[in-house]
Amino acid sequence: MIPSDHFTRFYNEVFKFLESKGQEDLDLYWLEISKNQEKHILELIQTKGLQGMYEYWSVIEEEENCELDLMVDDEHLELHMHGCPSLAKVMDNDAAPMTRYCDHCAGWIGPIMDKTGYHLVYDVISRTEPRCVMRIFKDADKAKEAEKSVQLLMGWPGKKD
Repeated sequence: MIPSDHFTRFYNEVFKFLESKGQEDLDLYWLEISKNQEKHILELIQTKGLQGMYEYWSVIEEEENCELDLMVDDEHLELHMHGCPSLAKVMDNDAAPMTRYCDHCAGWIGPIMDKTGYHLVYDVISRTEPRCVMRIFKDADKAKEAEKSVQLLMGWPGKKD
């Protein structure tokens, strides 16, 4: 198995290569990542809703050694990433980071939320700081309201408006 620091660097290079081929190729790749991630999160969402998402990201917090706060209530899930290890590893590299590296998160999460009827609001804040805020809502209007306070709103392939 490839170590995580090598994996994120590999991802970075793949993203840069695909971006050089065009946005469509990059979008297709992110959609493939999304389909793969369904194996890990889709059943949790379908059976436990927001609580299932909480369970999923709690494991990610531990496995990837993330500095984050994770909250859930009856209406939404909120994740504040204070120290993203993925972007930090990409930035601590002799190869330049892809300028839109962070877009891959919304690129795989967004399609799953669309598929399950939830509404993602993904604020990257800055493409050069390893932090972000992700909010997932049951209600589309609450998601639209939350978008008003976002610094750098992420989209994803096929995003429903």
